[in-house]
Amino acid sequence: MLKPRTTEKIAKFIMWVAAILTVTFLVLVLGYILLNGLPKVSWEFLTTEPEAMGAKGGIFSTIISTVIFTLVTLVMSVPVGVLAAIYLTEYMSRGPVAGVIRFGTDALAGIPSIVFGLFGFAFFVVLLKPVTGGWSLISGSLTAAIMILPTIIRTTEEAIKAVPVSYREGSYALGATKWQTVSRTVLPSALPGIITGVILGIGRAVGETAALLLTLGGSLFIPLSLTEPASTMSMHLYKVAMEVGAMDMAFATASVLIISVLLINTGANVILSGLKRRTTA
Repeated sequence: MLKPRTTEKIAKFIMWVAAILTVTFLVLVLGYILLNGLPKVSWEFLTTEPEAMGAKGGIFSTIISTVIFTLVTLVMSVPVGVLAAIYLTEYMSRGPVAGVIRFGTDALAGIPSIVFGLFGFAFFVVLLKPVTGGWSLISGSLTAAIMILPTIIRTTEEAIKAVPVSYREGSYALGATKWQTVSRTVLPSALPGIITGVILGIGRAVGETAALLLTLGGSLFIPLSLTEPASTMSMHLYKVAMEVGAMDMAFATASVLIISVLLINTGANVILSGLKRRTTA
């Protein structure tokens, strides 16, 4: 039988190996993509329209479409997700109904994205075509909003649960109502965790391809309304690589996508650090 110190050393060694392997794979993937893609990235590439189905030109329209798509998706999903989490934690924390809702949320989180795409195609594109315009920005955004709802709900729940009970008790002792306590005491304290959930949702929406191929339309032009088709950078990357075969353009698009996600995460971390200092001060 091994001694406790020996067991601890072996466990630390295994964890170090796992951490090194994880970082190594990350560096290899990112390094390979950036080395092949960054030489193609230029100001012209970022500010010109795609040509020849994406084999030439730039990705300006897909960048704008990605930003619009992300904002529309967040507008649809964040209020619903946050309010649902508040209701589950503050107004109906126990009981069979809450259990059923949480089980449904967890089940929804495990559904493959292509299934969401099939649902979005059948419901938003086909059934609601007179309203959504068929393959359109609104159809893709609604589908993506349903996809990221479980992430926002669960992370917001955990963030609200992490707020100390004493905060609520102090608010009630001062005569505040339930909603005043939630809106002025609980939510500000839970805001860093909520923002984390929103950032995770953004990452999934921006990187999604399968569901959007069936709902967003894939147009290479900037959408002028919510009922017009569009194409995100991830969709453009897939089509350029798999349908056109322009791998140089695919690597360049992938590089821009990776850098965009890194910038979003960096900005979010800066905001979260500021919020944490304010809440702990």
